[in-house]
Formats: sequence, structure tokens, C-alpha cells
Amino acid sequence: MGITLSIIAGLILLALGGEWLVRGTVGLARRFGVSPLLAGLVIVGFGTSAPELVTSIQAALAGSPDIAVGNVIGSNIANILLILGVSAIIVNIPISPPAFYRDGFAMSVGALAIMAAVLFGGIDRLSGLLLTILLIVYVIGAYFTDLKAADIEAERHVHTPEQKPDKGRPLSLLIGMTVAGIAGVIFGAQFLVDGAIELARGWGVSEAVIGLTIVAVGTSLPELVACAAAALKKEPDVALGNVVGSCIYNLLGILGITALVQPLGIPPQIAAFDIWVLIGITGLLMLFLRTGWTIRRWEGVIFVAAYGGYLFWLATSS
Repeated sequence: MGITLSIIAGLILLALGGEWLVRGTVGLARRFGVSPLLAGLVIVGFGTSAPELVTSIQAALAGSPDIAVGNVIGSNIANILLILGVSAIIVNIPISPPAFYRDGFAMSVGALAIMAAVLFGGIDRLSGLLLTILLIVYVIGAYFTDLKAADIEAERHVHTPEQKPDKGRPLSLLIGMTVAGIAGVIFGAQFLVDGAIELARGWGVSEAVIGLTIVAVGTSLPELVACAAAALKKEPDVALGNVVGSCIYNLLGILGITALVQPLGIPPQIAAFDIWVLIGITGLLMLFLRTGWTIRRWEGVIFVAAYGGYLFWLATSS
């Protein structure tokens, strides 16, 4: 299979596999009486992060930690600058103060934890375990917080599973969708990683750059489509919640679980520049969220322009 075809096939399988996995598991959760709030927080949260998770694990096991780490760091940079920026350009995004203090804090902790890992030279299994525990603590805390207070974020978590109707599908079909989704994500990640490695070799650029760009943006495309659609439907809180939630799962869950499977070294390029870009834009996002409790269109323009500048720097410096 050619390099381009491998990457395209990988992205298609990841997108379809992730969607089938979420639809199948949400349908099964309904059949077994799992609450919509718990399904939205855990099943949808992990399901939508499955493409990034499996891609990072596949890359780490293939001896390409640059792609594994670049995928997560690049996905978060794309989430904030590109996806949230495009969503804010479409419609101003209001902020829920309680969600800001809880989820903004969790996202900041995740970014600082990865910065600490960079300073210590990598993410070993103990660090991976700590990151995974932090994610579990966040999910449990968010669940009980949302259970007590029916705020905007709680409504979003309840509403998200409802957007995946199973239309009375039989149990066997839901199980089949789940299995097909898992297979699609696994094979899609394999195609994408293989294609990315060959592309880096063919173009003579580092695997970190490929991970930060093609792999990261490719695995984030479903979030971009979902957030843009939410913004167009005048549901900006959904777009913001998807972005922040994805960033938290990426930093704590994907890097944590991947490091448990295969300890990760931090690529020198990412340690020298990209992690600091992530820290900087996370701080900028917190500032934009806090000022006026709204992300305005002009702030979205700044985000998208900054992402363009970031890609230009990667292209000219590699």
C-alpha cells in the first residue's frame, strides 16, 4: 500500500471506527441502564479519544515515540488554536464559571504535569500511572459535581449520549458495532502510523513533525467537524466542552495509558519548543476564558492565525 493511501485509509478507519465504537458502547450502556451522565463522561469521553489513544500506543510499540508524543501535543495545540478558534469565529462562546474552575484547572494540571515530564526527560510507567490516576480522579469528581448541580456542563454530558441514538437496534448489532469500532480503530491506527513513519523518511523530516501535524490533525478531524457543527447550531458550550474535555483526556489519559504500555522519551524538538507552545496557549486560553466569561470572534481569529504561524514555523524549521 502506498504511503498516501495508507495514511488516508488509516484516517478513514479511525474516524469510522471511533464513531462505531461510541455508538455501539452508548447503545449497550442504555440497554444495561447506565445513566446518561456517566455514559457522557466516561463512555463518550474515552470512546472519542480512542483514535488518539490507539495511534499513540501503536506508534510507541513501533519504536516511534516521537509520533506518539507528537500526536498528543499536536492534537491539543490543534484543539485549542484551530478547533476552538474556528468555533469561536462562527459564534461567540460563553463560559460557565463552575466548569471553568473545574475543567480549566484539570487541563492546566495536565499541561503542567507534561511539562514536568519533559523536564525529567520522559514519561516512565510510574508517571503514566500517576497521569492515569489523575484522569480517574477528575472523572469521578466531575461525575459527582454534575450529579449535584445541573449546570451547563452537566447538561452537556447528559445530552451527548442522546446524540447517538440506537433506534432500537438489537443487542447483537450493538455488540457488532462495538467490535467493528475497535477493529477499525486498531487497523486504522496501524495504517496511519506506518504511513506516517514512511512519510517522514521519504520527506526527510522528523517523525515528531509528522506526529505534530498530519497525525495530530488527522486524529482531531472528528472533533473539528463536531465542534464546528455545534457552533453552527448555536450550541457553543458543546464546542468548548468537547475541546477542553478532549485536551484533558489527551494529556492525562492517552499519554498516561501509552506510557503504561511503553515508557515514552520526549523528543528533543518537542521538549525544546512544542511543549512550551502548548503551555503558552493553555495559559492564553485560560485568560480568554476568564475575561468576560466569553471567547469572542476576534479571539478566535487570534487562535486560528496563531495556528497558521505555528504550522509555518514547523514547515520552515524542519
